[in-house]
Amino acid sequence: MGYLGRDVEVVLINQAQYLVASCDSCGAIGMKDLDTLKITWSITGRLTTRVALLEVLSTGAVPQMMTVAISNELHPTGEQILKGVQQELDSAGLSTLSMAISTEKNMVTQQTGLGISVIGVSEKHQLRVGITQAGDDVYCLGLPKVGPEVNNPNDTEIVQVKHIQFLLDILGVHDIVPVGSRGIRTEALQLATHLNCQLFFDSACSLDLDKSAGPSTCLIFSALPSLASDILLSSFPRLPITKVGRLSKI
Repeated sequence: MGYLGRDVEVVLINQAQYLVASCDSCGAIGMKDLDTLKITWSITGRLTTRVALLEVLSTGAVPQMMTVAISNELHPTGEQILKGVQQELDSAGLSTLSMAISTEKNMVTQQTGLGISVIGVSEKHQLRVGITQAGDDVYCLGLPKVGPEVNNPNDTEIVQVKHIQFLLDILGVHDIVPVGSRGIRTEALQLATHLNCQLFFDSACSLDLDKSAGPSTCLIFSALPSLASDILLSSFPRLPITKVGRLSKI
């Protein structure tokens, strides 16, 4: 179920590098007759791509290729989904990322279905998984949103790929974990458990810790307590950042 509880799989491919893979699926979200949430297919493609990219990038890996499995016809559904996929890649500075694409060619479908995988490579010494330390603070970047709340890929309250890239460059930031349907609390407690730590939640935290974050609209990260809050605030002037708690050795 993932490497150290994360939504990625990590495999050592040689003495110096890891292969890192992640995937995300999306069903009944689009413009087909039986879709539960009506939203343009380009947004479906864009946000599903973002989830898989965030998972791989947050480990410190560099994406090398992706797959796009569309359980619908190429025209118009597939073409619009692929438009969104490309928009997200362009936004992430990964316009030329190689991809394998498959669409449904035999059956007429009445619901949108999509699966996206991203595969990346990380140098062994740069893998950002399981490096949190006892005493670290845990923060949430962005707000948890789900369903009809997520109708704008450029929403200033949700995480973008560029925010992962900013975090990776901040000295003192350790693990970065995109939050999905399990919510902030589960992701934070899982981070603590795998590091044999206890998480003490901040009483001032006003976030709904159990709300689904849908297509990873927010993320949590651990950081040295010496990391000044003004550094974080200046790095993300428009994006909500909230202290969730502090990790302590059991």
